Amino acid sequence: MQHNLDKTDTKILSLLQQNSNRTTKSIATELGMTTTPVFERIKKLEKQGYIKKYVAVLNNKKMGLKQTVFIGITLQGHTRSYLEKFVTQINNFPEVIECHRVSGNFDYLLKLVVEDIEAYETFIISKLTLLPYLGNVQSLITLSTGKETNEVDLSRI
Repeated sequence: MQHNLDKTDTKILSLLQQNSNRTTKSIATELGMTTTPVFERIKKLEKQGYIKKYVAVLNNKKMGLKQTVFIGITLQGHTRSYLEKFVTQINNFPEVIECHRVSGNFDYLLKLVVEDIEAYETFIISKLTLLPYLGNVQSLITLSTGKETNEVDLSRI
């Protein structure tokens, strides 16, 4: 994949990944630049799609969401219609925070964040198993998290 980022752009992106709430002035100061060119670069990065959105990363446990679960899903069929219907339904489930089409033993890998194991069971019984094209479901209950980040190491590009 071709990209048109220079070292200043990648440094701006790295700083925004660490804290998207940083001011243009603080980024400019760290880069030894004035605010106007930094502001213009950020707007260009947004317009070109390098920055999709700005978010706050919440503390799930403080929010009462203490259980993370990964679910491997195999569908009964692999037609485009099955795949599209599955993704459409999954997007309606607020418990699912990530949905990836994968290769290997599963068709999809889901990441859920729920209050507890009982909430997960309720999700399985009242939502997931009601999908008519669902095949196999394998759950992985997270016991603890060793690393969790959304930051991409831009030194590799």
